[in-house]
Amino acid sequence: RLSRAPVAPAQSEIDDALKMMREANRPIIVVGHGAFVVRDQIIALAEELGAPILTTFKAKGLVPDAHPNAAGVMGRSGTPIASWFANECDLIIALGTSFSNHTGINRGKPTIQVDHDRMQLGKFHAVSLPIWGDIGAFCTMAGGSVKRHPDAADQLSDLTERWRMWREEKKRRLAEEHGLGIHSFAIFDVLGKLAPDDAIFAVDVGNNTYSFGRYLETKGTQRVLMSGYLGSIGFGFPGAMGAWAATQDIEALKGRKVISISGDGGFGQYPMDFTTAVKYGMNITHILLHNGELGKISKEQRAGEWPVWETDLRNPSFAAFARLCGGHGDRVTETGALESAIQEALVVDGPALVEIMTDAELV
Repeated sequence: RLSRAPVAPAQSEIDDALKMMREANRPIIVVGHGAFVVRDQIIALAEELGAPILTTFKAKGLVPDAHPNAAGVMGRSGTPIASWFANECDLIIALGTSFSNHTGINRGKPTIQVDHDRMQLGKFHAVSLPIWGDIGAFCTMAGGSVKRHPDAADQLSDLTERWRMWREEKKRRLAEEHGLGIHSFAIFDVLGKLAPDDAIFAVDVGNNTYSFGRYLETKGTQRVLMSGYLGSIGFGFPGAMGAWAATQDIEALKGRKVISISGDGGFGQYPMDFTTAVKYGMNITHILLHNGELGKISKEQRAGEWPVWETDLRNPSFAAFARLCGGHGDRVTETGALESAIQEALVVDGPALVEIMTDAELV
């Protein structure tokens, strides 16, 4: 009942936006999940403007992290790269994002917000220039007319250096392992390298999800599925089941690998769904970070200066559970065994679970 014709922004608003871009020394583009279908137009605009692209967590993967303009995820589950550019910018161009508290967009910065839904414009706070219209139409209309400030910073060189610093820091964190479990970085470093370029990730809730947003570097056309504002523990594996079902019904998605990620607390909410995955031969690889507790809740209790209370878990061997259900199950206790275990699970034709024993403190 609704037309699919895009709403073109008013030319006067495009002119105002171009003026703000021209006057900015350090503009950034922040994109949300709603902008995924026009990623090519957004990237083209960013390249023309020489601007870093920061994504919300829900839009992780919209721009591959290897792209020269990619700055990764911003907010609490993001990278120090994105945080640095968000702090240093003098103009935010927000495309398809709802400004959630989790993302942490700075309200004090001059902001252009573009959205096809008028109700999203200035929804949480006033913005300098609200623009009603299709994001792709905005990028196309502005593209070709962008003029940079004559003294604009070379942000892409800054971006290259920031990525170098962050990758070195991530590797240094491996030294934090003290025999109490595997570091989250080691897991997501390996998974990021092995996952197919068009993989679909379904993430859960908790420290495992924050570590995924912070450490895994996306590539190609990967997609990330999550529950709203990370409010539904147990979403990861059922979300992957839904994604797998969609890949069977939609021609363009057939053959895409589905990978789900959770902690032991999240997977423990709905473990018997694994038998359904076995029944229907769902080609899902589940990465389970097992630390024996609700780690995020423990962390919040400590942050509130409260005693850690009732967050420990009594778990079975989830790898053995997966095998008993008729699927593939493997248990990893050493960092050096990660690559072979995850590689083997990814090529299994059916549900596979890799249980990785982790240190709750190393997130």
